[in-house]
Amino acid sequence: MSENTPSVDEVEETFDTDEQGVAYTSESAPSADTPARPATIAPAAATGRRKEAVARVRIVPGTGVWRVNGRALDSYFPNKLHQQVVNEPFAALQLEGRFDVIARIHGGGITGQAGALRLGVARCLNEIDVETNRPTLKKAGLLTRDARVIERKKAGLKKARKAPQFSKR
Repeated sequence: MSENTPSVDEVEETFDTDEQGVAYTSESAPSADTPARPATIAPAAATGRRKEAVARVRIVPGTGVWRVNGRALDSYFPNKLHQQVVNEPFAALQLEGRFDVIARIHGGGITGQAGALRLGVARCLNEIDVETNRPTLKKAGLLTRDARVIERKKAGLKKARKAPQFSKR
């Protein structure tokens, strides 16, 4: 070894310690008086809406099987993006594979139905354990209903905003 390189026994400390010899870190240590509670597993039901789509959702403890209108999730939503959207509430709470989902969806298009199902699942998880699940779901924006709907047609116009062509003469 060279003379400038410290040997194994001469490693210098790069952190400060207090009187008791405890090192300070930027991370807050979990407090010992509040143990982490296990996730509550119970059945729940809720309704989710998005645009014209309405999803009636029921979740029960299980192995993560999805039944949407009697079909499997990948059969009903072949697009991986829609599958990811409907699974967001479980991903936010790290509960993938802990519940079976039974859903009846009608109205709207595929994207609207996926959004409605996501809201329904999030509301179910919120109903199961409000104290534990609600802050996480709320922070992720999963409990907010998307109020954007199609604007109604107005009298004298061709559509909601499209006016007939203006002719000067």
